[in-house]
Amino acid sequence: MPLLVWGTWGDAVVESYAIDSVDRAEVLRYLGYAGQEMTQELEGRIDGGVERCLSIGAPRGVWRLFEVEGRGTKEDGTPIVRLSGTSLELLGRSMQEHMDGAVAVGVMAVTVGMGVERELRRLSLTDRVGQVVFDAAATALVERAADACEASIVAAGHERGLFSNFRFSPGYGDMPMTTQPVLLQALDAQRQLGITLTDTLLMVPTKSVTAVVGLFDAMQPSTHASCAGCPCFDFCTIRPTGHTCRG
Repeated sequence: MPLLVWGTWGDAVVESYAIDSVDRAEVLRYLGYAGQEMTQELEGRIDGGVERCLSIGAPRGVWRLFEVEGRGTKEDGTPIVRLSGTSLELLGRSMQEHMDGAVAVGVMAVTVGMGVERELRRLSLTDRVGQVVFDAAATALVERAADACEASIVAAGHERGLFSNFRFSPGYGDMPMTTQPVLLQALDAQRQLGITLTDTLLMVPTKSVTAVVGLFDAMQPSTHASCAGCPCFDFCTIRPTGHTCRG
């Protein structure tokens, strides 16, 4: 469960996540597995890579809620969603559609830490197969951390009587990667999580995720019909109270 430091509307929340497992099927998917026969040795290497990743990884996240200030278009016709209290602007038709009707936006960043980054570099020099396996495990781990962070945003919206859609990251659709610097700055993610950007806007540690989640007055079509299968299930703080994010 996340270690929460709750703040008022607009304050950043920093969390650490205790994650002791990842979905092996997800690891295999990141490895490009499509039903091929695997040797016992490879099976063992995958299990060992997952175990080592879980032991090294330090999943952490930071998130913050911003009210939607307004919508419009830039001079070149690009749709824009403006957020109150930040210079972060959500650009593109993807954001126009994803945030249609949203009254607030949860902005998030997660990482599994530099320990994982250093291990990836070490394996790249000593064990290329091990690197590929470890990389897949680390991707599965950071996505689990993103699920946990998203669950916190959903819960914060629920406390305010709002409904959420799902996380959407820069680079998806036509949401530009140039969103990254301002998004990370809005969360003070370098100080809080140690996330920096390269000149090509790639995050370091590489196993990091940024995203935005819309919050609405009404339930969204994308809302899961039941808790079963929801990626946030293991981290949900609403369900134990006898309620759900569906109201």
